Amino acid sequence: MTDEKAIELAKKIVELDLLRDEIWEDLAQLAGDKAFELLRHIQNHSA
Repeated sequence: MTDEKAIELAKKIVELDLLRDEIWEDLAQLAGDKAFELLRHIQNHSA
């Protein structure tokens, strides 16, 4: 793997992490106290 490719992959991970935080905030607003429970349920029951 080239250094340039590694840098691009690292940047994508950072972008995804920021997007995840934004989506989590949206979920927390919609689901309230049940947000974490809902997320875990979906993770455990998805194909």
